[in-house]
Amino acid sequence: MTDIASSPLVIITSPRLSYRQRLTQLALTAEEAIDYPQLPAAARRAFETGLVSDLHEGHAPYRPRYLLPDYSVALKNGSEYLELEPPRDLREAVDFLQILYHHVPSITTYPVYFGDIDMLLLPYLDGWMSDEELDREITRLWRFLDRTIPDAFAHANIGPVDNRIARSVLRVDSELGQVVPNLTLKWDPETSGDGLLQAAADAIVAVNKPHIANHPMMSRDFPEGYGVVSCYNTLPLGGGSHTLTRLNLAESVARHEGEIDAYLTRTLPEHIELTFQVIEARIRFLVEEAKFYEHSFLVDEGLIHPDRFTAMFGIYGVAELVEGLLPGSRYGRDAEARDLADKVIEHISEAVERRELPHCRNGRAMLHAQSGISEDIGVTAGARIPIGAEPEIVEHIETVAHHHSAFSSGISDIIALDSGIRSNPEALVDLTRGAFDRGMREVTFNVEGCDLVRVTGYMVRLSDIEKLANEGSRINSTVLGAESVENWGLLGRLPRVVSVETDPRLGTR
Repeated sequence: MTDIASSPLVIITSPRLSYRQRLTQLALTAEEAIDYPQLPAAARRAFETGLVSDLHEGHAPYRPRYLLPDYSVALKNGSEYLELEPPRDLREAVDFLQILYHHVPSITTYPVYFGDIDMLLLPYLDGWMSDEELDREITRLWRFLDRTIPDAFAHANIGPVDNRIARSVLRVDSELGQVVPNLTLKWDPETSGDGLLQAAADAIVAVNKPHIANHPMMSRDFPEGYGVVSCYNTLPLGGGSHTLTRLNLAESVARHEGEIDAYLTRTLPEHIELTFQVIEARIRFLVEEAKFYEHSFLVDEGLIHPDRFTAMFGIYGVAELVEGLLPGSRYGRDAEARDLADKVIEHISEAVERRELPHCRNGRAMLHAQSGISEDIGVTAGARIPIGAEPEIVEHIETVAHHHSAFSSGISDIIALDSGIRSNPEALVDLTRGAFDRGMREVTFNVEGCDLVRVTGYMVRLSDIEKLANEGSRINSTVLGAESVENWGLLGRLPRVVSVETDPRLGTR
């Protein structure tokens, strides 16, 4: 993708950009011409030197980074703004949602959340409709999403109740193999059952989707309901996040000299506060100057509520931080490194709980293990184990599960599996159950040999990357995936073998 700092003429004449891609790039270029929100001098230096990153949200935030409308409100009441009556049947409900999605913004310009698609459509399902007819309706919706919202950060959820539409979604998604929409199964052992989890496992071995969320754990953090969006970010239903600003822990430890205790008591708190200053400046501009929430039909019609919006305090580079403070250690291999990671995350979590922020749900930000962007060379995403250094599955899960509970707005760990899992997908069910029993908030898999692969959390087709240089791509995020393959060695994750007799330490059979 053309750099946002490029001149408008370079963007306009780029042969690889579509009309809409040029339009988006031009808008970003105009936004970058505006002065950044006012920051204290130290926070500005932290931002300019890479200690703190706003993930290219732009100099003048005029829309929240992530919105999670409660689409059920619109389906029930209709929309005065869009001049839509409440739908009466499944086809009308699908058409209604397609129109509504077009008017939902985010940092990508497209919606990042399509809702709990099965729960939204179930009230309109005619009991006499056959599975074949239902699959045709879901296929129609799925093709619309992929062809009109060409962004892999757009996300649909299903579950936690086993139902015909959830099953149809899994069948259709597996057959089409599309980048969009990304997909999460909310799984609850009490309501989902192993049948739905097995159907999800069958889909995963085909197309590496869906991602699986630990619904009981998520629900405790979000009594108002939640959605999983973008790179597996978990946020309040009917709300979202004003911003996602992150602290580079690899850069943080590089700026420290001294013992571990000095880092935890002096350097880390200073860097956390600098991050908060950037977050607060962005929130105030969005809410108080751009006044997004005062000029949105989504607020007026009750689909979103300003008091359900938060800010995401992101961290990444936990592996580099730990190994910098413990020279010679290996995160993911050494118990001492794991324990230090837990201690650092605990310090950050407590700081996020203490720090008040304006215009935020409960007056606080939410901690997030940010899953990286393509330019993060030499820095590991979130609290993940570095690519190529992953231990065996049980040790991998034991290492990362410790701190999943701290990241209420999301954390993702990608477990690479050998292609042999295709002959035994039942083992994937056991592995998921075991991971959740050990405390993982969510789990996602990359099965060897799929065209669709997971990058940070979004999906990309390897075949699209191969064609990118000569043909470009209608999927905006293909270029990010290509950069990640080159910059991160993305395909170097070590695929692990798992059998139905998975290690008993995970509580499986």
